Amino acid sequence: MALRIVFAGTPLFALPALRAAGARGELVGVYTQPDRPSGRGRQLAVSPVKAEALARGWPVFQPENFKAEATREELRALRPDLMVVIAYGLILPSKVLAIPTHGCWNLHASLLPRWRGAAPIQRAIEAGDARTGVCLMQMEKGLDTGPVLLARPVPITPEDTGGTLHDTLAQLSAEVLAEGLDLLRAGKQPAPQPQPVDGVSYASKLDKSEARLDWAQPADVLARRVRAFSPWPVCEAVLAGERVRVHAAQALSQHHGQPPGTVLMASRAGLDIACGDGALRLLELQRDGGRPMPVADYLNARSNLRTA
Repeated sequence: MALRIVFAGTPLFALPALRAAGARGELVGVYTQPDRPSGRGRQLAVSPVKAEALARGWPVFQPENFKAEATREELRALRPDLMVVIAYGLILPSKVLAIPTHGCWNLHASLLPRWRGAAPIQRAIEAGDARTGVCLMQMEKGLDTGPVLLARPVPITPEDTGGTLHDTLAQLSAEVLAEGLDLLRAGKQPAPQPQPVDGVSYASKLDKSEARLDWAQPADVLARRVRAFSPWPVCEAVLAGERVRVHAAQALSQHHGQPPGTVLMASRAGLDIACGDGALRLLELQRDGGRPMPVADYLNARSNLRTA
């Protein structure tokens, strides 16, 4: 059975799923956020999803919202069997959810009900979760509350950053969507499983103010934050009076007895900073106006910090 699929998404994360949705020529429309000012010149920029859709000749729609009846009628005119939503950036009202024959599916980058909301990838790393995954969910009115159709877990490795896990889960989203679409085409729509009442948590949107490292916190907490906030918003710290951005670091189980923020060791191996518990070894830093660099290069410019 061929499907008429409408896709809704905006950022890079949505591209693998967009390609999966359009792999069999069933895509009849692509919804994405309106063009927004971007960069220093504040020029209008198209979303990654829009750029991909235009390049492939798929019709693009960019409503500010779905409050107007005319906007909903435009969607109805596409006669969608299914609407696939991933990182779209708009909450769909009930009147929209009811338009496609099989409703709306949402791909969410967590194992629901853990980490509902805007930043599930980064919050999972920050919290020290051992695993995460992708859920294909039947959308309903609540925020990421709908029954789960398919779920695929993946481990979070000690080396994962927000960037690497983003890429892993983006590709996994495409695979989960392809599986769900195959079942639907075969007349075997995945059975919806209500989300458990226990274990609900919310992944609030990232804020730059969260990226400031507080040396009084435990080193392992700070190391997870550095990983989670790479490549954005990137953690910041004050290091011997200078503000730097921290792109890579690792926690050390070290009993030092020094006040938080003290430089314990500075060598080519890294720059160890006393924390409330343990020490954080800084591995890659960025000065104001500069580029990210290994600590060894940073210490060439700040040789007064060297201890070895």
